[in-house]
Amino acid sequence: MENIAVSFLLSERSSSLTPSMGTLQLSKRCPMAELMRPKFFSILLFFCVARLVHLEHCESTHFINDLVEEEDSSWPDEEDGVDMVQTRHDAPKQSCDMSTGKWVVDESYPLYDSNCPYLSTAVTCQRNGRPDSDYQKWRWKPQACSLPRFDALKFLAKMRKKRIMLVGDSIMRNQWESLVCLVQGVIPTGRKTVSYNGPSMAFHAMDFEVSIEFSWAPLLVELTQGPQNKRILHLDLIEENAKYWRGVDVLVFDSAHWWTHSDKWSSAKKFHPADFRMWNHPKFRWDYYMEGRSMFRNLNPMVAYEKGLTTWAKWVDLNLNPQRTRVIFRSMSPRHNRENGWKCYNQKQPLAYFSHRHVPEQLVVLQQVVRKMRFPVYLQDITAMSALRRDGHPSVYRREMNQQERQNPRGFSSDCSHWCLPGVPDTWNEMLNALL
Repeated sequence: MENIAVSFLLSERSSSLTPSMGTLQLSKRCPMAELMRPKFFSILLFFCVARLVHLEHCESTHFINDLVEEEDSSWPDEEDGVDMVQTRHDAPKQSCDMSTGKWVVDESYPLYDSNCPYLSTAVTCQRNGRPDSDYQKWRWKPQACSLPRFDALKFLAKMRKKRIMLVGDSIMRNQWESLVCLVQGVIPTGRKTVSYNGPSMAFHAMDFEVSIEFSWAPLLVELTQGPQNKRILHLDLIEENAKYWRGVDVLVFDSAHWWTHSDKWSSAKKFHPADFRMWNHPKFRWDYYMEGRSMFRNLNPMVAYEKGLTTWAKWVDLNLNPQRTRVIFRSMSPRHNRENGWKCYNQKQPLAYFSHRHVPEQLVVLQQVVRKMRFPVYLQDITAMSALRRDGHPSVYRREMNQQERQNPRGFSSDCSHWCLPGVPDTWNEMLNALL
């Protein structure tokens, strides 16, 4: 650019010194040329100023980048090694799919003791009398990359002065308990506490100013009680739940299982979010779907699910800033409920592979909705890898059993939906940690 400007300048000066040259003669003969000379100097001045501004910008950019490195209020750009649903057509593809791999035995697992005080009775399978413990010894090994072992101190340092919230149903609560137990062991007694706020609960690591929160919203959208105690699922209303999600740095969502509950169940009363027993209560029932002023008694569950997810997606697009908040949507946790819930009973080994891979309808709908969003949402796909772990459920050990009851376990219900802890959700959180 400097060479061009200098050439123009020399040309102009030589023209003024030699009247016989075309430029000066032309300016004498043509008044238009005289009008163009000020424009030439304006252009020249523009080039010079632009060059100076460019140099100044480079220096100031280095300075600003230094400030950004010190300030930890925003999130860095996405890294490789993440399983992501692209929400922009021009976004780069990730190099590693963590959802594809195999389970391998690792004697250094589990990552925490089964006596973690933050575990609910329904998932403390060892305390409840489960005789085997090999289900705690399996580590997920992705096919094309490595999954870092969870380091509690590094996680807390990375999340310093931040809030992470897991939003969803009782299986998301299952994952929340896992994450709390993964970190709580490095925090001194008296420097950690749990608080409650409506449908939300939070574990606080005081010295790091970190809160790990759970918010109960299994459908994401609102479920209300109408006239004559009829329960209405509002497919286009979400603020009553979403008001708890504002100001959070990392939001992890899950919503799938409840949308397929078509049986006629009685309504459950309000309950405290810490009471896991109520989360195993017969599932909440709604009598009507409602969208705008339209009300439906029957609706295809996947159509309803898409409408509900679209409402959630619009809220995220309109209310969240990707420089301030990370959003992850965890795919549905598989259930092994065939044979009336006994498919997982007495299972001691993961499946090695699938004869055919089944993709749940909910996952297909979720992918379609997320791809239409402007906000960059990460899809954490845990469905297939967890489907191999039929050995990881509480089954009959969802409650404490005495010796006589263990002799006849078939007399009790078998939980093949939730997960024993320590167990499979610990791997979900290792993936979440790598994602962040």
